[in-house]
Amino acid sequence: MSLDGVEHIILVLSGKGGVGKSSVTTQLALTLTQAGHSVGILDIDLTGPSIPHLLNLESATVTQAPGGWIPVTVHDSSPAATTNPDSAPGTSKALGSLRCMSLAFLLHSRTDAVVWRGPKKTAMVRQFLRDVHWGPTSYLLIDTPPGTSDEHISLIETLLLETRPAQLAGAVVVTTPQAVATADVRKELNFCKKTGVKVLGVLENMAGFVCPWCEGCTNVFGNGGGRVMAREFGVRFLGSVPVDPQFGTLVEEGTRPVYPAGTVVAVGGGTVEVGGEEGKVGANGDAIKREGHSISNTDNHENAIPETNTTATSSAPLDSAPDATSASDSDLLVHKYRSCSLCPIFQSITAELVSIIQAEGGADGVAAAR
Repeated sequence: MSLDGVEHIILVLSGKGGVGKSSVTTQLALTLTQAGHSVGILDIDLTGPSIPHLLNLESATVTQAPGGWIPVTVHDSSPAATTNPDSAPGTSKALGSLRCMSLAFLLHSRTDAVVWRGPKKTAMVRQFLRDVHWGPTSYLLIDTPPGTSDEHISLIETLLLETRPAQLAGAVVVTTPQAVATADVRKELNFCKKTGVKVLGVLENMAGFVCPWCEGCTNVFGNGGGRVMAREFGVRFLGSVPVDPQFGTLVEEGTRPVYPAGTVVAVGGGTVEVGGEEGKVGANGDAIKREGHSISNTDNHENAIPETNTTATSSAPLDSAPDATSASDSDLLVHKYRSCSLCPIFQSITAELVSIIQAEGGADGVAAAR
């Protein structure tokens, strides 16, 4: 099976459409590669594949190989000495490779509709799992469509039958805060329970938005619904992720995010400054600030960044402007993403996920009935 070289498989699930599963999958993948892990993304949202668009790979084509397909390369791995040119001296890490596979690569046009009945969807999902040559890969993230339908059933059945016991690490379940979303996402949590898939945690996406032109923060979709749902089901709450329009601009136009000096993002129990030249960690700040305006974000998990003294001074720069000599390397999405306010949030979340998976060894990724 083509998954033999994959160490850990993480499903990104949600019972609700439009909660941002694909953007979450993309950002999990980018931050995992920043930590030096080799990563693959398998997009099995057959009727609405979004991953190629988010990675700016819509014109890419898949290479046919004996017995299957070679996934499309987003970026190759790089040793620590030559990775991110925007990092401060002594802080760079090796960059892991990133590859992806999606039905969008097999369509003639992005506008082509996929009008398939259940059996053909089932066959396609199984073919993706069996015939894509991932090679040695630390983490394979599987981006799924909303619901609990044919694609999900085929995915779980194939993984339970054909992967090693420790290979399926579990699922990250994505929701937005409002009740209409959590009502459907609860069904996904029940789906995981019935099929024996471990829930690694719940991630609350789109948790707040601040208008750069006014004083107030608007919780457009409410606040705290994901945390309450996670508590009810007895699963981890991985954190809350706000809406940052600059992430959309980054993936749509390739523009590196730039924030006013003093922009601060809440990460765990501390804060990281993403505006200006310095990246600073403060003590127990629970807000994102842009030019003095704040967006409440108190729901991120508490232990990812230790509490620091209130007099803490600046740490290494989070990301500064690239120089001309390194322009080609810093044009990579993974490097530009370091400038995004969401990057330190997802770095914290992925660090927790890796810790969970390594601590448990993936042994609980499937039910004992396996």
